[in-house]
Amino acid sequence: MNNRLYSKGQLMSLDACTGCAACVEACPAVGASGDGRLSGFYRLDWRRRAGAGRLRRLFGGRPPGGEAWRAFSETVFRCTLCGNCAEVCPAGIGLKDLWLNLRQELVDRGDYPAKVEMIGENLAESRNVFGEDQEDRAEWVEDLDEPPDDLFIKEQAEVVYFTGCVASFFPLAQQIPVALAEVLEAGQVDFTLLGEDEWCCGFPLLGAGSLPAARELIEHNLEMVKAKGAREVVFACPSCYMMWREHYPEAGLKLSHATQFLDGLLASGRLPLRERELTVTYHDPCDLGRAARVFEAPRRVIRALPGVALVELADNREKCLCCGGGGNLEMIDQALNAKIAGRKVEQVLATGAEAVVSGCQQCLRTMATHARRNKLPLKVMDVAQLVRASLDI
Repeated sequence: MNNRLYSKGQLMSLDACTGCAACVEACPAVGASGDGRLSGFYRLDWRRRAGAGRLRRLFGGRPPGGEAWRAFSETVFRCTLCGNCAEVCPAGIGLKDLWLNLRQELVDRGDYPAKVEMIGENLAESRNVFGEDQEDRAEWVEDLDEPPDDLFIKEQAEVVYFTGCVASFFPLAQQIPVALAEVLEAGQVDFTLLGEDEWCCGFPLLGAGSLPAARELIEHNLEMVKAKGAREVVFACPSCYMMWREHYPEAGLKLSHATQFLDGLLASGRLPLRERELTVTYHDPCDLGRAARVFEAPRRVIRALPGVALVELADNREKCLCCGGGGNLEMIDQALNAKIAGRKVEQVLATGAEAVVSGCQQCLRTMATHARRNKLPLKVMDVAQLVRASLDI
């Protein structure tokens, strides 16, 4: 084992597993595929048996060879990193962080799915995860009914709206920044975009087991935000938000997810609203809910909108089912990604809600794609879109 990648607590946690299989029951990948090798229990057990010295002597046998490691890596990377296994672990093992370090160990060994390399190549060449032209990062602004002359790119502003790669380049998700920008305008918020100076936050590299490679991205983004003189950075993407909170150095900036920022605007009465009858359910994104513990702000936003009724999913808040869109799974195993999304949408439809609302571009993409492909009568919206539809302007 490459001990330098793991804390002492993590090394001890390999022996702390009680074998209760709670993580197996909670894993969306196992539930959708029926493959127990995708569970946290399997990973811990396999890695423990592959350990050096005393542990390997205890379990017997020779250390695994290259083919075994490569097969193991396929199970490690077919994970959404949703964190539900850590949520239910009675031993309190920090499983999500362990999976991230395990991915990094596999990358260091050279045992990882080939598609993972595409992430690093795209970011190195184009500074966004899709390999698109950076000049088009703020092109979505032109979809507004009345785009401003400055395209929301100012030299100085109080707030920076960090759009993220998915919402910047993926057509389905571009509806979110359009809606949020119009809401910020209605609330008279002094905000700016970074435009082509916004680089990927680095989260895809974290999920790919290549966090050290994100240093240049992190340093650049901080420099660009500071140059704007901003006091706050707002993210509609929970993964960008989580990445900045946990892996960017402290820079005296307030970091807010869009649902938190919208909650503040509504509480201060800065948004003119009209009544709109609609019954919705709310899907807690994994990186916003379980990871950041932001559960109530989006619900307060929904309840503040006249005529909008909220019904809860059978599994909500920290127990919310993953949509299948995280952990770079869509790139590694698109079929499994779709199966997880299908289980999620089934639970959404069981609520009888007309729409499912979330606070994540990837969640919107995953659920909306499944609903469209299967011709299901379900609207999929971001919280920002729901607020925009309720504005009296």
